[in-house]
Amino acid sequence: MAEIDIRKTIVLTGASRGIGHATVKRFSREGWRVITCSRQAFAEDCPWPAGPEDHIKVDLADQEDVGIAVSEIRHRLEAHGGQLHALVNNAGISPKLKDGGRMNSIETPMHVWRDVFQVNFFAPIMLARGLFKELAAAKGSIVNVTSIAGTRVHPFAGTAYATSKAALGSLTREMAHDFGPHGIRVNAIAPGEIDTAILSPGTDKIVETIPLRRLGATSEVADIIFFLCSQQASYVTGSEIHINGGQHV
Repeated sequence: MAEIDIRKTIVLTGASRGIGHATVKRFSREGWRVITCSRQAFAEDCPWPAGPEDHIKVDLADQEDVGIAVSEIRHRLEAHGGQLHALVNNAGISPKLKDGGRMNSIETPMHVWRDVFQVNFFAPIMLARGLFKELAAAKGSIVNVTSIAGTRVHPFAGTAYATSKAALGSLTREMAHDFGPHGIRVNAIAPGEIDTAILSPGTDKIVETIPLRRLGATSEVADIIFFLCSQQASYVTGSEIHINGGQHV
């Protein structure tokens, strides 16, 4: 009989950079097994243990590929007795114009709308439904990563991105209602201007209007994700936490 791995397990999308990368390091430091999902192959210089074995290359824009990834994740969870303690839907795409400008609701091509909603909105519910049995077995937690752009017009985030994140925020509420009776908590975080490699030019001007007068660190976002997946948040569900230095006020 195979030995059962007793570590808690998290599945995280969009793990290759930014918030996702910081989240992997945070959970790894706490002794969790982290199954990462991204479009890129695993980078050999990544600092967490068992990375190559626990990485799944998946294109979330491809529904069939998402289905294949779900099957692979369920197979890998067998070493945990079929339990999944956390699912973090962090992956997201935000297309820009060729000059880096914002894509508005009048001119954004429909195929871009479809791709953005598939990655940012449909993939999270496909993963949650596909891994429902494993999440229920562990009384697990789901964290959806939305955005400050989901509640207001943003100077850089395009319309398709913003509306997909607003939809994901609403989905979080619906999922909390539907998944809760099965012991699964569902929350969201809405980051603002976070210091990553993909900041848009002009972000420094936005920082001047943020009450805390600085960008957020990816580690600060990862800390809140970890909190929501921990027993410290055992009675928190259906919430969307703003992580933006007061920008939303």
